[in-house]
Amino acid sequence: MSKMTPQEMARTIGAGLLTFPVTHFDAENRVDEKAFRDHCAWMLDHEVAALFAAGGTGEFFSLTPSEVDQVVRASVEETAGKVPVIAGAGYGTQTAIELAQAAERAGADGILLLPPYLTETPQEGVAAHIEAVCKSVSIGVIHYNRANAIIREDALARVADRCPNLVGFKDGVGDLELMMKVYAKLGDRLTYVGGLPTAETFAMPYLEMGVTTYSSAIYNFMPEWAVAFYKAVRAKDNATAVRMLNEFVFPYLNIRDKQRGYAVSIVKAGLKSVGRPAGPVRLPLVDLNEAEQAELDALIAKANAPFVEARRAA
Repeated sequence: MSKMTPQEMARTIGAGLLTFPVTHFDAENRVDEKAFRDHCAWMLDHEVAALFAAGGTGEFFSLTPSEVDQVVRASVEETAGKVPVIAGAGYGTQTAIELAQAAERAGADGILLLPPYLTETPQEGVAAHIEAVCKSVSIGVIHYNRANAIIREDALARVADRCPNLVGFKDGVGDLELMMKVYAKLGDRLTYVGGLPTAETFAMPYLEMGVTTYSSAIYNFMPEWAVAFYKAVRAKDNATAVRMLNEFVFPYLNIRDKQRGYAVSIVKAGLKSVGRPAGPVRLPLVDLNEAEQAELDALIAKANAPFVEARRAA
């Protein structure tokens, strides 16, 4: 069981940079738990406020329920209370409840409620879905506003009134009007998390709407760079942030946008670039081709060079 209250978890994640560790697979396409644990330990050597286990970058959508539980348990054991572990839960309501309850038993500090699968959902259905999951656990829940789970401000406020452990709202839509309405309606009742693919791109404007943190996939392979960028954003050092966007993020997006699903694939490719391979992505995703990998290798090497030199000099 978590030792954090939902409100403590929310305050903690709102005060620093978040990340989603990828899920490692071996040559037989099985979860490589040892490699995953090693990766979590490496990530904890740098400045991170929480780990989101079995999230989008962790390929939640391609994991079986037992694999989700395996990844969450490994994350909890590896972090050993150093930072909160937020576990992915999703699909239909009953499956999401089972995954959320399993995560609570495993000692996770919170739930990231991912969208349900396939079906279109009315506002009252999304609201009832969130409420059902919240009421099934005592740990904090962060709603991921994305795809089939988009909830608007009035319905969200009603759920928040009924569920004290609904403590977070993660935006994966990029609808600035909706985000501003949510923030204006609920204020500091929730902690707001940036959740668009390659969240660094949106970090500067979102900070003005109360989104004090975001989940950085880039942290998986360039943690020092990711932390430096986050600190520049929080300090409103726009010149540094814009320079880092131009030098790395925008060229990175050009590679990411070459194929659907590359938002996940490129992260595993980034780990390969820095000599920390995590195995392939699972179908229906595909890995970068050789030319794209080479292009990414060069981009990462250039962006990472100052941090590598700093480590050598230390």
